[in-house]
Amino acid sequence: MKIVGQIPAVRAESRAARADGRRVGFVPTMGALHEGHLSLVRAAKAQADLVIVSIFVNPTQFGPNEDLARYPRPFEKDRALLEQEGVDVLFAPAVEEMYPNGAVTYVTVEGMSERLCGRSRPGHFRGVTTVVSKLFHIVEPDVAFFGQKDAAQLAIIRRMTQDLNFSVEIMGCPIVREPDGLAMSSRNSYLDPGQRKAALVLNRALTQMAENFRAGERGIANLLAAGKQVLLEEPGARLDYLEIVDPDSLDPILDFSKPALVAVAAFVGNTRLIDNVLLNT
Repeated sequence: MKIVGQIPAVRAESRAARADGRRVGFVPTMGALHEGHLSLVRAAKAQADLVIVSIFVNPTQFGPNEDLARYPRPFEKDRALLEQEGVDVLFAPAVEEMYPNGAVTYVTVEGMSERLCGRSRPGHFRGVTTVVSKLFHIVEPDVAFFGQKDAAQLAIIRRMTQDLNFSVEIMGCPIVREPDGLAMSSRNSYLDPGQRKAALVLNRALTQMAENFRAGERGIANLLAAGKQVLLEEPGARLDYLEIVDPDSLDPILDFSKPALVAVAAFVGNTRLIDNVLLNT
């Protein structure tokens, strides 16, 4: 596995592969890798000839009171995991490489960026779309892989890719969960044992809503009430939002004429966790 930190070097690797007719797969990450990330790498290995993974803790997607300074950065562990998975190139740029002094340009997906997590974290999705658009320009992949756990991010990146005419295919990959149902997240490492147990309430709430839906419940208010009741039973969790939206636009839905996304965010201690489930008629 080649490890590069400079833009021209990773771009050269990608262009050389494409010149040889090879398909380039790309997995952008912020490191602190877990099985969810590795599932994306395996999907890329299955669908591409050259796999490039980036590790970059992107400062522009963190708010002023968020966890940028303490976000886990176990680079050597991450490097070893990627090497074991057979990744071809690891792109690990410095902040100065991605954001040179004087950079003032941002990419914003208007409207969608203020929904779900964007409402609670102003500017977050602007940071995400800016760095992902930069990475797409740098790596020039044929296909890029993102996890369904960050469903709003996935929808916004799909829209950005469409609106800006990026020639990259966006692949969404299923949520990977711990055996007890907790969605895998780098931020799970912040949880102490009691908080780890309390965090399971997110999946319990989604499961209850999905079960009610499968039993024939189609009232949006009733489904939301059932989920909120489960969340209220866990004193260790503080709800940020629970919404049922269109998975493509993130708009609130009026009916279930097409698949719907149930998305939840909650604080467990000081740690903000997210999860979601798709409801299909």
